[in-house]
Amino acid sequence: MAIKASQVKELREKTGAGMMDCKKALTATDGDMQAAIDWLREKGISKAAKKASRIAAEGAVAAYVTDDGKVGVLVEVNCETDFAAGNEQFRALEAKIAKHIAETNPADLAALLASEIDGKTVEALVTEATATIGEKISLRRFTRFETAGKLASYIHMGGKIGVLVNLTGGSDELGKDVAMQVAAANPVAIDESGVPAEVVAHEREVALKQAEEENEKSAKKKPANILERIVDGRIKKYYKEVCLEQQVFVKDPNKTVTEILGGEKVTEFVRYQLGEGIEKKQEDFAAEVKAQMQ
Repeated sequence: MAIKASQVKELREKTGAGMMDCKKALTATDGDMQAAIDWLREKGISKAAKKASRIAAEGAVAAYVTDDGKVGVLVEVNCETDFAAGNEQFRALEAKIAKHIAETNPADLAALLASEIDGKTVEALVTEATATIGEKISLRRFTRFETAGKLASYIHMGGKIGVLVNLTGGSDELGKDVAMQVAAANPVAIDESGVPAEVVAHEREVALKQAEEENEKSAKKKPANILERIVDGRIKKYYKEVCLEQQVFVKDPNKTVTEILGGEKVTEFVRYQLGEGIEKKQEDFAAEVKAQMQ
């Protein structure tokens, strides 16, 4: 029988399962709502759905670069605890997804979740992992690069930070050095042109206020044109801190990144820090124990 969108919506609201899983459940049970709920429970999918509201801010960032070095992927998969992030099944799932992204080039996260690996959607694989591992698993984001030059990746602290860099060329060592630089120094852009104008305007405003306050406290007042020059100097310093090419090389403070590139160029880079932007649940264990005792 034909399954209506309204039925899928109703089952999704009742179970919290994904739309594709709800449609499969209804199809398998000829549209019987209760039987479809039971079907999802039997598959462990409704169990996973109960965990959907939990906060998953742990996990790992993983990188994958093809053997020819022409396609690379950075992906973040989240779970609830460090313990689960070290689970072999979790790591295998993340590696499988990263390779799949490299091979299929999905347009966005929705397309990735709807795509199939060995006959199952990525969304279904994530849901199954949630049910099996016992924690909410979520596929948060990914970036895919293709290049005619050279790709390099770096994973720090087992997946707490991940970097993927696209260079015009160079050695494996150079690629690793640049990727490590991005991980350690967290640049905003490759060069000055890549820093958003609104960010520069904000930094200039802050620098001007600082200069004006310093001038106010000084016994010898500086004219406005001198204050502008002070601001210009501080903006130049800011660029050296946030622009990759101008940054001091972390492995040799006597060199800049431009100098270690030796004529090569970084065309793009991406840096993921695990869980950034996710509001983590704060546990008050003392309060929890006290509440249980009462």
